[in-house]
Amino acid sequence: MRFKKVLHEMNPYTPGKSVEEVKKEYNLKEIIKLASNENPYGAPSAAKEVLVNGLTGLEIYPDGYAGDLRAKIAEKLEVQENELLFGSGSDEIIVIIARALLGEGTNTICATPTFPQYKHHALIQGAEVKEIPLVDGAHDLDGFLEAIDDNTSVIWLCSPNNPTGNIIENDQLISFLDCVPDHILVVLDEAYYEYVVSEKYIDTTKLFQTYKNVIILRTFSKAYGLAALRVGYGIGDESVITPLNTTRSPFNVTSLSLAVAEEALEDQAFIDQCRTLNREQVERFYAYAKENDLHAYPTEANFVLLEVPGSATDATEGLLKQGYIVRSGDALGTPGYIRVTIGTEAQNDGFFKAFDTLLKR
Repeated sequence: MRFKKVLHEMNPYTPGKSVEEVKKEYNLKEIIKLASNENPYGAPSAAKEVLVNGLTGLEIYPDGYAGDLRAKIAEKLEVQENELLFGSGSDEIIVIIARALLGEGTNTICATPTFPQYKHHALIQGAEVKEIPLVDGAHDLDGFLEAIDDNTSVIWLCSPNNPTGNIIENDQLISFLDCVPDHILVVLDEAYYEYVVSEKYIDTTKLFQTYKNVIILRTFSKAYGLAALRVGYGIGDESVITPLNTTRSPFNVTSLSLAVAEEALEDQAFIDQCRTLNREQVERFYAYAKENDLHAYPTEANFVLLEVPGSATDATEGLLKQGYIVRSGDALGTPGYIRVTIGTEAQNDGFFKAFDTLLKR
């Protein structure tokens, strides 16, 4: 088989351990998964009703235009319908962008550490990847600008950044965009947008009206609690969306996923409640870190990057044995830290007790 050479130098995405795996491996009855930044409060009740009632017409292909969901999102965000692109999660839109804009002779710029799929798909397409180290968990935008050259095709910005949780503040973002050549696509990945409370974070959906080279990515997988159904979307100028839409596979979002997402979008009260509850629990993590002289990155997402005593891998293993699945910083490029999804009050109570045992060692 004549696979691309780079594939022999890469590894498939490795997800964290599943709940069932941990139960069997450690002989535990109850497991709390705080590793994948899922919404611990589930999904809006109206969205769940769509699943309960089921879906007829299974022999019919999905609406390849995502017409109903497209119309609702366009109205909610006050954008045009032709300024939206839909994917099987925002992950697929990352793939679409890489396919459309990256290849041999091009390069792309991203932070490190950040969401690894930017680099992953750029390498598959044969592009050079320029990684700019974070500064105190935040994007070094000056470093990004210095890295731009004649072959730069795509810039990836993750805000809030995964795994640190930091945002790119409004003034910083505008100053940066003013300096980026308009032939370079700037991808602003806002998977955790709904959790942000900072006043320094603007509504970016109007940015592309001034900066035609910007596309914003959002998802139903996080705050909306629909990770299992895979619905994401991009927002950008028609001049960007149309060629990306040409690259998109037809019927890429299932009929059931579209129907559930439409209902979820209507429940703003659910999102507001999740944001409030998440923020309350974030403050508890800050207080716990301060009390135990640990560093925690400031976060605007539904996860926190928390310092651990000793090795991140050992800490992750120690928590697993007590029934708590978290993400080791050794796998994320942040040794000495773990990434913890902000759970419910009860889940976090248990997590802190489990973490106490690490501190006593």
